[in-house]
Parts: sequence; structure tokens; C-alpha cells
Amino acid sequence: MSHATTSAGLLESEESPAKSALRLAGVSYRHAGGQIALHDIELQIAQGERVALIGPSGAGKTTLLRLLATHLEPVTGQLDVLGDRPWSLSAGARQKLRSRIGLIHQAPPLPPRQRVITSVLAGRLGQWSLVRSLLSLVYPLDKDGTAQALGKLDLADKLYARCDQLSGGQLQRVGIARALYQSPELILADEPVSAMDPVLAAYSLNVLNREAMSRQATLLASLHAVELALEHFPRVIGVRDGRILFDKPSSQVMPAELEALYANEQLGSAAVVQAMPGQPLQIPRC
Repeated sequence: MSHATTSAGLLESEESPAKSALRLAGVSYRHAGGQIALHDIELQIAQGERVALIGPSGAGKTTLLRLLATHLEPVTGQLDVLGDRPWSLSAGARQKLRSRIGLIHQAPPLPPRQRVITSVLAGRLGQWSLVRSLLSLVYPLDKDGTAQALGKLDLADKLYARCDQLSGGQLQRVGIARALYQSPELILADEPVSAMDPVLAAYSLNVLNREAMSRQATLLASLHAVELALEHFPRVIGVRDGRILFDKPSSQVMPAELEALYANEQLGSAAVVQAMPGQPLQIPRC
């Protein structure tokens, strides 16, 4: 399916329009202390799209993901998630909507003494009855399904390991496995591979993208490593100071746009994005 970039920076189909998974119109958010974290965000993401968020620390990426997860309520604007307006729903209906959203955290909230199998099963607690959910904490009900999800992340041998016995990168992969086991329609990932080495990070992002594509799930991931965003995601959104600076296919992101996005940021020895004519784009790992 071919795409065009609109004047607002959104990607739209040149054929029949795809169903929207996420739509934000004039959305702003202000922290409790009064600081504005997001300014008048206009954004649309179609069902099944795979999109990366990039930008410097404090740009508003995590706040945007929390809004989309319905954990924060916008102060202005309209927010649609999976066809619903979350803050027009009852508390029960909003909780049901959340069960359709898979969250992957930079530091997964996994109890240290909990077994990995139980942590992965927790991905479906919002979809199960109270009795089944409580039973799963005592006696894991789906060993095969859990092992399959872990196997995709090369963690099948950690099925009965305790979470406090795992490395940071292994814990992040458990968090990804839990989201995949949930089978959500929307996956929101906040720095999902930050604790992994480059090879393992690329492998894990390949798995995440492949699984999202096979399930026609929408994937939106915040990444600090710019090169991973450009390599693994067809569409990239640059966020700075709570505003969207660019929103375009990853193949069209220009060095000057990255320089503006990360201006005055400490990127180590490779502080300036360099691109030679006819040569691959060289992007600093930040």
C-alpha cells in the first residue's frame, strides 16, 4: 500500500483509508506542577502500523505513551484509542479497553521473587475472570503458551527462574514476552531494549515487529537508539519539548532533522549527525 505525507505530517493511504488505531487532535498535557509536557499534538496512526518515537530525554515521549495507554487524561483536545474515547467511558469500560493494550516498560514491573512463568501469565489477567486470575498465581494454567512466548525471545529455559535471578536485558525480554502472550491489538513500548546489547536489541525488535505484523497489531515504540528506530520501523516521529518536529517514513529522515531534534544534547564524541553524499546515513547512538 502506498502512502503520502500530508501537510500536517501524517501518513495517509493513497488508496482506501486504513482504520485508525490512534488519533489525537489538539491534545495537550500538563503535569501536576503546572509544567506543560505535550503541546497541541496532532497525530494519527493506522491499525497495524509500526511506528518509532525518538527524541531527547524529557521530550515528552513517555508522557505521550502514558496518555495513549489511558493512564493520563489530556487537559485539552480529543483522544481516540482503538475506536473509543477513553475518558468518555465508564471506569469498567475503560479497564476493558486497557486489556486490549499491551505495555512494555523500560524497567518491567516484575516482582523480584516471582517466577518468570507467572510474570508472563500476568499479561492476560485483565482478560480472565477473577477466579482464573487468582488460580494462575498459585498454579500456572498455560505452561505451553508461556513457553512459546518466551521461546520467541530465546528465554524458554528461564520458564521457572525467579525474576531476581535475571539480568536487566533478560527482564526486558520477559516484559516483551508478557505483552506478546497478551495478544493485544495495540502495543506501546517505552525503551523496550535499553538494557540489551546491540545484537540482542536488534533481535528483540525483529521479534516484536514480526509478531505485530503477523497479528496486525499496532506498535508504537519509544527508542533512545536512533539507528534502531530507523532500521526497524517504517515510520518515525521526532518529538522535542512536547511537540512533534517531524513525522515521516524512516527512509526520508534527513540528517538536518536529527540535528535539530537533538540540538544541545550530549551525544558523546559523535555529537553531530554526519552523512556523506552517496553514503549510508551515520547516526550516533545516544
